[in-house]
Amino acid sequence: MSERVSRVRTLETTRWYRLTACIVAMMAIANLQYAWTLFVAPLTEHLNVQLSSVQVAFMCFVVAQTFLLPATAYMVDRIGTRIVVSGAAILVGLSWILCGMADSLPFLYFASIVGGTGAGAVYGACIGLAMKWFPDRRGLCVGLVAGAYGFGTALTALPISQMISSSGYKVAFITFGAIQGAVVLAAGQFLRTPPEGWVPAGWERMRANLQSKVQQSARNYNARQMLRTKSFYGLYSMMTIVAFSGMMVTAQLQPIAHTFQFDTYILFGGVTVFGVTMVLDGILNGITRPLTGWVSDHIGRYDTMAISFALEAIAIMGVTLIGSSPMWFISLMGLTFFAWGEIYSLFPSTIADLFGSKYATTNFSIQYTAKGVASVLAGPVAAWITEANGGSWIPVLWVAIAGNLIAAFLALFWLKGAAARQLGAEESGALVSASEELPESQSSEAVEGSDSLTGAAGRWS
Repeated sequence: MSERVSRVRTLETTRWYRLTACIVAMMAIANLQYAWTLFVAPLTEHLNVQLSSVQVAFMCFVVAQTFLLPATAYMVDRIGTRIVVSGAAILVGLSWILCGMADSLPFLYFASIVGGTGAGAVYGACIGLAMKWFPDRRGLCVGLVAGAYGFGTALTALPISQMISSSGYKVAFITFGAIQGAVVLAAGQFLRTPPEGWVPAGWERMRANLQSKVQQSARNYNARQMLRTKSFYGLYSMMTIVAFSGMMVTAQLQPIAHTFQFDTYILFGGVTVFGVTMVLDGILNGITRPLTGWVSDHIGRYDTMAISFALEAIAIMGVTLIGSSPMWFISLMGLTFFAWGEIYSLFPSTIADLFGSKYATTNFSIQYTAKGVASVLAGPVAAWITEANGGSWIPVLWVAIAGNLIAAFLALFWLKGAAARQLGAEESGALVSASEELPESQSSEAVEGSDSLTGAAGRWS
């Protein structure tokens, strides 16, 4: 018994080391998405193309990141977290090096796909580990890992911008690409999944306390079962809607700032309004993920979603009305990033709450493809609509406002009830577990080891 207690205590300690490694890896890949806007203008000029053509590269990155995530999640379950993240580190570094060498749009698109594949593997592995290691602090710890993806750019936005100005965007791509790949490779050596069936000490007592605030399923749904529930499609629709508005601002921040001439408006010491906005946005986008995750652990996921989505709608509305003032532009854009970044802590936590921890990595990887759908609208489509309206971003911003209000309504008045009905049906026995739904000739052990979507999620890796 003492040996078992000692092992539990060891795992309790090491899970925090794993979480730290996840945070470092996520910070290292943040620039691939959030610093992209710094390169849009020089790429447009160098390649002599329209903004919408360059933003196809952003779409390629996000589509590769999201739609290949189920495949990389499967690889994590099969061959191990450390091996997958180590391979992804090479892709992360190579992507920006190739972007720095790109002299044509097709080559730029290819480089972006390489980066998206690597970033998706790192993202899926790290979020999955946080969900599995911390069922007792799921909202907070998933938020910390996801927050690192938002916060990472705050540390490097100004150095990248200054390198672009002094040495050119190609040097910046190649230099930071090599640095980012090396950091991910180092962090990946510390990533491991918990042994199958592991839970933190005192979990039953903690779970009973959590259930009064955040209901969690006692069953583990595989991907096929999850796709049969209404709750999943509600979550998927809402994430698509909200991700569109946030990613549109992320990808188009520099062009939007340019319409107000804030990319050249100096505030202090040679730093522009746009530069300050970039740093503040990264900080707030990082802070909101653990903060709203912690809040959702106490007041519930769906109420937190509704509050955040409504807040984002208000912030974007403010940009359309009073965003021509430098300080209002900085403040309202910061509030926008603060309000939308929470989807990356609340949605994975909700997936694990509703469908169990065992297959959480694979299940969230499917949910995460909503971001890929949104990227098509947020990148080239948003840029095309702006070009068709004489360079005005107002029509696109109003679409984002409407989408956030719809998502807030769905979270509060539909999804909250749908999730409660699903969990209520489980308790009454109306839903069956994974092993009960399989043919009688197959044992649950055999299927858990061979399921092409779920894999051996509980194994050390």
